[in-house]
Amino acid sequence: MAMKRRFPRPRELAPLIGFRRPQLNATQRRLASALTIEDLRRLAERRTPKAAFDYTDGAAEDELSLARARQAFRDIEFHPTILRDVEKVDTGVTILGDRSELPFGIAPTGFTRLMHTEGEVAGARAAARAGIPFSLSTLGTTTIEGVKRANPHGRNWFQLYMWKDRDRSMALVERAVAANFDTLLVTVDVPVAGARLRDTRNGMSIPPALTLSTVLDTVRYPRWWFDLFTTEPLSFAELDRWSGTVAEYLDSTFDPTVTFADLAWIKTQWPNKLVVKGIQTLEDARAVVDLGVDGILLSNHGGRQLDRAPVPFHLLPMVARELGRDTEVLLDTGIMSGADVVAALALGARFTLVGRAYLYGLMAGGEAGVDRAIEVLSGQVSRTMRLLGVTSVDELTPSHVTQLHRLTRGGAGTGS
Repeated sequence: MAMKRRFPRPRELAPLIGFRRPQLNATQRRLASALTIEDLRRLAERRTPKAAFDYTDGAAEDELSLARARQAFRDIEFHPTILRDVEKVDTGVTILGDRSELPFGIAPTGFTRLMHTEGEVAGARAAARAGIPFSLSTLGTTTIEGVKRANPHGRNWFQLYMWKDRDRSMALVERAVAANFDTLLVTVDVPVAGARLRDTRNGMSIPPALTLSTVLDTVRYPRWWFDLFTTEPLSFAELDRWSGTVAEYLDSTFDPTVTFADLAWIKTQWPNKLVVKGIQTLEDARAVVDLGVDGILLSNHGGRQLDRAPVPFHLLPMVARELGRDTEVLLDTGIMSGADVVAALALGARFTLVGRAYLYGLMAGGEAGVDRAIEVLSGQVSRTMRLLGVTSVDELTPSHVTQLHRLTRGGAGTGS
């Protein structure tokens, strides 16, 4: 039987016809289309010269550590509970003595103005709006005081590398104290620079050198180069100007002789909360907890140091089970979604830090891009919690997550 047809009446069409107000701001329009951190990564790659993008995106040697860390988060199974009232969800946590409105903060990243001229200032301002901590690296491109001005009432953390010149290192610590930074992240996994092969192949130097390839780059990325040449010269904010590669700087300046005794001494010099960043074994976690630190950050430096290093997310359940009552356990490396954050919290992390995820937003759209990265992660955290049937971070438990392992671990030195 043929379907009977008729002309639609105008009043029937009216509800179906609606035009959205066009977004005239190109940056906001571009960012609104990014629904995931991976979307922001693709936008970042299109707007940033290859050397600068690869400096952020790359890792050490074959980049196995980074790939495994991200895969570990993909290889989880959530176990939701049903028929729970999840109308209201609290994503906040108390971390290192104070409130964070979200269970993640911004990790310390070196030479951030290389990615976008707004650099750490954009990150600090976005963190302030979101009510989360911002971490400044020793290799940052904004001063301690500059970050304080950008985030005057929020939580600022300072990440310390120990240099061969101990007096200069501790002068930074004193300035961080004077600027009311509430937490010191002492990084312990950089006795020497990792082999970041993308940077070597790209001829990455600090500051970027004008070569034939970089001159040609100005055609593809005119805005990036315009910002580079019309703002303050790129340099490490707390160090002497440097002409060369980052790896050369690390190897010439950082102290490979730092020991547990030095860590204990640093603790006596810092009056606020102290976290050790770069813990990769349970034994080292125990050792620093015995020194009385306030927290440990499970991290393999985003895969940028020792390739084939342990995956922090795999190490997390054991460390949390053994030491979670004695110290606060934080985690970074490999986080690309709010679901990753929730999985880490369920398996015992008290807090997480995101580095590349925030930098992709920065490269995609400056300060507005950092806002968008935080917004994406926040929405994913909230939605994942609701779908799991929990209304607060404290309700997350290991029963909500199963780690599925592609890799099996044999005994040390067994060759298995």
